[in-house]
Order: sequence, then C-alpha cells, then structure tokens
Amino acid sequence: MKPVAITGLGCISALGNNIADNWAALARGASAIEPLSGFEETGLKVATAAQVRNYSPEAHFPPAQLGLLDRHSQFALVAAREAVKNAGLEAADLAASAAIIGTGCGGKETDEITYQKLYQEQKPRVHPFTIPRGMPSAASSQVSMELGIRGPCFTLSSACASSNHAVAQAALMIRSGMVEVAIAGGADAPFTYGLLKSWEALRVLSPDTCRPFSADRRGLVLGEGAGIVVLESLDHARRRGAAIHALVSGIGMSADACHITDPSREGAARAMQAALDDAALPPEDVAYINAHGTATQQNDPSETAAIREVFGDHADKLLVSSTKSMHGHALGAAGAIELIATVLSLAEGVIPPTANFTAPGENCNLDYTPNEPVERKYEHALSNSFAFGGLNAVLAVSRFAQ
Repeated sequence: MKPVAITGLGCISALGNNIADNWAALARGASAIEPLSGFEETGLKVATAAQVRNYSPEAHFPPAQLGLLDRHSQFALVAAREAVKNAGLEAADLAASAAIIGTGCGGKETDEITYQKLYQEQKPRVHPFTIPRGMPSAASSQVSMELGIRGPCFTLSSACASSNHAVAQAALMIRSGMVEVAIAGGADAPFTYGLLKSWEALRVLSPDTCRPFSADRRGLVLGEGAGIVVLESLDHARRRGAAIHALVSGIGMSADACHITDPSREGAARAMQAALDDAALPPEDVAYINAHGTATQQNDPSETAAIREVFGDHADKLLVSSTKSMHGHALGAAGAIELIATVLSLAEGVIPPTANFTAPGENCNLDYTPNEPVERKYEHALSNSFAFGGLNAVLAVSRFAQ
C-alpha cells in the first residue's frame, strides 16, 4: 500500500477564516462560542453558536459566481483554495486528482430561501439555479470546477462523520493507485431557521456553552465552516519536493448497527482499534486523541469507555481533548476541522485543550487537557468522528521525518 501524505491544509471556522487564525486560537484555548446572531426576532430557543465571523462572500467571489454558491459551498471553496496554495500544487497535479467533500446538511441555506419564497412570500417561481446550488454534491462540483480537477469527484454524507469518511475514502484511493493526489474534507453551514428549529426539537443543544466531559455539560453547540486537506502518495509528494505536514497512517471505520442517536461504546472502540491495526500501531505509541467530544450526556461517557477498552492501562497516559469546545460542532465539517487541529498539534508539539472544562463528569475519567494547552512532542495521534446513525470514522496521523 502506498503511504499517504498530508501536504496541504485549509480551514474556515468560527475560530478564524484561515489556518493561521484557527491554529492561533486552538493553541491558546480560545473559544469562539458566542450568542447566536441573525435570528433575534425569530423566537428561537437556541442561545449560543460558533458562527463564522468577519466573513464577506463578496470578498471571495464575484457576483455572477455567488448566485451559484450556497454558503456551505462557499466555505468549501475558501478552504480548498487555501489547502491547494499551502500544498503548492500545480495545475497538472490537480487535473488528474480526486475531490471528495463530505457534508452532513448540504445546501440548507438554498432550501430555506426557496421555501421562504414559495410558502411565506407566495412567489410563483424560484431561482433557476436552485437545484445546482442546493444539491448535496454542489460543493464537490464547485471545487472540481474551480481547481480543474478531472479525476473522481463526489460528495460523501455520513452525518457528523462525513469529512473523516471523505478523507478516509481519498486516502484509500491513493493507496490503491487510482489517483496520486486528492482534495478531501467537509463543509457545512447549518444556521438557517428551519434547521435550527429542528435541532432545538432534538433537545441536545446547550443553553450556554460547550463543556465536553464536564459534570455540568448541557449539550453541544452548533458550528459551521469547512476543513480541506490535500493528500498525496508519499512518492508523489517527494518527487515534487512538497513539505509534508503528517502521514495518514491508519483508517478505521465501523457501524454501531444499534441506535439512530444513542452512541455505542463497542462501535467506537471497533473503529479506533481498526485505525490502530491499519497503522500497525501498538496502543502505547499513541499520545493524543482529538475526541469526538460533543458534550452530550450520551457521547462523552461512551467515548471515554471506548478509549479505555482500546487503550487499557495506557488510557491513563493519553492526552485527550475536544476542540468542539472552541469551534463548536460543525457537523459534516467537524471531522476535517478536527483532523487539521490534530495535524497541527502533531507538527507544533502543542496539545489544544478542552475549553470551558469545570469538573469531570460521571464516568469521564481521562486526562482531557482541561482549559490550558500542553506542550508535548509526540509521534502519533487519533482523530475521532462518531455520527448519528452509529457511523464511525477514526483517522490515525503520524509525524513524518522530512
């Protein structure tokens, strides 16, 4: 199997509109969770959110293009541009590459605008590009067109594990020899009235902030944005002299086959163990886990138990953190944003903390790197994504000696 290198990173989230700003916030434990804005007159009970701030679509796209871009597609393009620039890829490298973009929600902004015109404003027609703008595959299509990607291109959707599954699929395609280069990640923009009302009805949203693994945690906080990585076969990256951020050393995937919303310890453990097995990594070689860590009553003890099952006594030596405490739960984009945080942690020797941590919750008995970053040089990490429907994707990343 061909080793897979991560050579490019791109990110937009509530923490910042580029990689540098995202990492600066993560490395100091700065949470971007604030009162929800833009819905003040709607009567929503959703109090807080991790929204992308200081973002003007017109600064990134001409008016003619904006008419074709749902907000989640805009985020995907912004992150993809940065990732490709960060990787230093040429047009010839991109032409034969793949583009696999995950999303949990797709074009919800477009849906909302359409239904508002039809049902609220009683308009007889909608925008002629409603379908291509709002279709779930819109972001991957837009990325392929902008970057000139003519290889495999599609969208992958597995709720909150979408972007980890997308990166896993891209890495497997590189390993198989199907492509040498792939653009992969995820994007979501869930801040529409209808979607917020739906999350409100599910009763898993925190009324204040996100406190993963804490005794007084009260639920998740929604976020938005995109994370995109450039993957290459190690041989291809070396031939062009690319700087290598890390290696995708292991991939683990599983399904709980249990419950649509209640996570399974066994399913999460199988995915983590599969990632370790795929990487040929003994558990004691892993130093850090970027946890799924949603701050719900169900997830946090279940994920903790799964980590203990897989790592045994070594679990007490692991550093674990949930960066959702800072950038919120960006749904289909979450895995990629967290993978990027993990890669940068590995490269910089800094473990981002679990922000807003108070006291450990019942059956939450690991070192969650509470509130303050920890300087630590290490070699291997896991990034966990566990989704509604029991869909699990875990990526192992490892340091590469240049």
